[in-house]
Amino acid sequence: MALPYLSLLLVFLMLPICPGNAQWPPSPGYWPSSRFRSMSFYQGFKNLWGPNHQRVDQSALTIWLDSTSGSGFKSVKPFRSGYFGASIKLQPGYTAGVITSFYLSNSEVHPGFHDEVDIEFLGTTFGKPYTLQTNVYIRGSGDGKIIGREMKFHLWFDPTKDFHHYAILWRPNELIFLVDDIPIRRYPRKSAATFPMRPMWLYGSIWDASSWATEDGKYKADYRYQPFVARYTNFKASGCSAYSPAWCRPVSASPYRSGGLTRQQHRTMRWVQAHHMVYNYCRDPRRDHRLTPECWI
Repeated sequence: MALPYLSLLLVFLMLPICPGNAQWPPSPGYWPSSRFRSMSFYQGFKNLWGPNHQRVDQSALTIWLDSTSGSGFKSVKPFRSGYFGASIKLQPGYTAGVITSFYLSNSEVHPGFHDEVDIEFLGTTFGKPYTLQTNVYIRGSGDGKIIGREMKFHLWFDPTKDFHHYAILWRPNELIFLVDDIPIRRYPRKSAATFPMRPMWLYGSIWDASSWATEDGKYKADYRYQPFVARYTNFKASGCSAYSPAWCRPVSASPYRSGGLTRQQHRTMRWVQAHHMVYNYCRDPRRDHRLTPECWI
């Protein structure tokens, strides 16, 4: 009886140790999404374009892109600060050229001179991970000659397997991007010229960005794999709307009412950036950093 046991033990010892848990971020110690109530799609949003490529089932929204159209949605009211989140599930397989997004913008009221704060999932090819891109545009830096402030990440999980919660926390002095309540980026206000201050609406969309989305446009959308589908649920949009009184207090991503992050949240964010960040515009020697003074102020 001992021989089979010893054989199994030897087989077990020869198996490679899975590094998955070692690559999972440490706990942030605080979960801001739990402080904000979820809402259904129609409680806070409406279709913006591609109505025939959008479907609402109970509390979940499905949007898709094919060779005829994509689709987008928009919040019913603008905000001047707040917590904005949604749980999103992406499509597996070949999705090169396709952008799935969740973002703040005022492009419709300030065309050619708008502000924008992005969470974008850049589609990919077989066997390669999605790239989550965060970006900030200020007063027209996303119009004409684009000046992006991109930070990109490869996630520590497969975003096609299940829903995960992605959020933007916007206060008058900071932007914080979160994934499952884990802060991955903090963009502080260092000057009025480098921070969005005007009211913005919350948007989501799926669209063809073949010219740049996947490896700088090397791989294009291939409609043999259509439709490209994204699902959203667990919508959250809480804070000060553009119509709120002046005394409306901005929400926080930490236990501190004054905003910022705890030491534990900072440690977790630094860990994510050390292990999963794949691009930081401030470290790109090809960029003209005279145009992005927040990198060196």
